[in-house]
Amino acid sequence: MNKTTMTFANGYLLSARSIAIHFHPARPVRPARTVAINRSLAAVRYASVSSTSPSKRKMADKLNQEERTTELKPLLESGWKIQSNRDAIEKEFQFKNFNEAFGFMTRVALLAEKMDHHPEWFNVYNKLQVTLSSHDVNGLSKRDIKMASFMDKNYN
Repeated sequence: MNKTTMTFANGYLLSARSIAIHFHPARPVRPARTVAINRSLAAVRYASVSSTSPSKRKMADKLNQEERTTELKPLLESGWKIQSNRDAIEKEFQFKNFNEAFGFMTRVALLAEKMDHHPEWFNVYNKLQVTLSSHDVNGLSKRDIKMASFMDKNYN
């Protein structure tokens, strides 16, 4: 091969034939077909495979007065507070750094997904403010007690 049939491209020395193969393929690439999706059918399929579909989820019961007295007491002693403006409990956690805070949130998030019960939380650097309440009963439930107890046990 002489210099006239060689071309330098992308840092490699390529022959004219090699360039033709790379840039002019024998079978041109066809554009992808557009497919119309029936959105309602897709939604039905998604709901049927979702582990948290409403038909399979157990509804929480609001804590009665006796349960509030017995089950909230240990949480209130560990720093949880009852919110004044609604039936919810809150607590602020403080960690050494952001990585510890994020690790704690990740552990809680895994339980929250499993329970299908998600906390309201606000995180800045090493501080985490958590509020727990069950929206389906518009107040505190055993889910909140379980979540708060889990947080207390996993807090370093």
